Amino acid sequence: MTTIDAGLRNALTGISGILVTPFDSNDEVAPLRLKPIVDRAIQAGVHVLVANGNTGEFYGLTTAEAERMVHAAAEHVAGRAPLLGGVGRSIRDACALARASKQAGASALMVHQPPDPFVSPRGVVAYVQRIAEAGQGLPLMLYLRNDGIGLDTIEKLCNVPGVAGVKWACPTPLRLAEAIRRGDPGIVWVGGLAETWAPPLCAVGARGFTSGLINVWPEHSVAIHAALEAGDYLRANKLIDAMNVFEEIRAEEQNGTNVTAVKAALQLMGQDCGPTRPPSAWPLTDRQMVALRRLLDSWGLVKDTPPQERRAV
Repeated sequence: MTTIDAGLRNALTGISGILVTPFDSNDEVAPLRLKPIVDRAIQAGVHVLVANGNTGEFYGLTTAEAERMVHAAAEHVAGRAPLLGGVGRSIRDACALARASKQAGASALMVHQPPDPFVSPRGVVAYVQRIAEAGQGLPLMLYLRNDGIGLDTIEKLCNVPGVAGVKWACPTPLRLAEAIRRGDPGIVWVGGLAETWAPPLCAVGARGFTSGLINVWPEHSVAIHAALEAGDYLRANKLIDAMNVFEEIRAEEQNGTNVTAVKAALQLMGQDCGPTRPPSAWPLTDRQMVALRRLLDSWGLVKDTPPQERRAV
């Protein structure tokens, strides 16, 4: 565990907004298209922004593209909120991205769990140790999508110098509760399964949550967070119900439409960030697109919807 300043610690218990990566018609990254999304999220009150997360199609980017995007995100954020730079893949790529994120001015690193088919629990510890060294003092948030590495290993990871927190992206709240109980009290535990899983993970001790919805409707995510902070689970669940169709579309095709739905929504809003890259699904099917358009229209987010018709949270 590492010591981080109170402002960053407090922000990490809020919403970690995972930014999309825009592409142009030539399938090149188009960082300028991200600026209105960043501005809208910050204006709405999103606490932390994340470049090169899964909603940013991290595994569809080259390392050079990911480096470019963390620099662009830092320029757009311009110090108005903390920025986390996602790092991962091979250890050398992860360390290169850690150095690039440090140079860009990121506040911390978000370490993707290695997807290597032959990953070992002790190898993950060594992986995080190497990234911490490359980050030159930047705090680390571990992005844990598979708790099969075991609670002993998770405890060791939390003790790596530099590790400040864990984004728990496993649908196992009771296991999370045990990990929190066993861990250093200084570690920040964050719900890593977006808004829909925020209430149960919050109930056992996680604070804040990750969100891809912030690219589309950040005010709604902020309202959910405020309800949970106030202990108003009834209101939080009611607000989550309003976005269930969106999350259901994202979960289709083995989660292959996760980013597709976000980028399709942005197109409907008149903020085209291009398609997703294979192996993500693109475009949405006709059925999915009809459902998404109907939903965004009910939210008042389709381009040219009069302001007075936009739905309040």
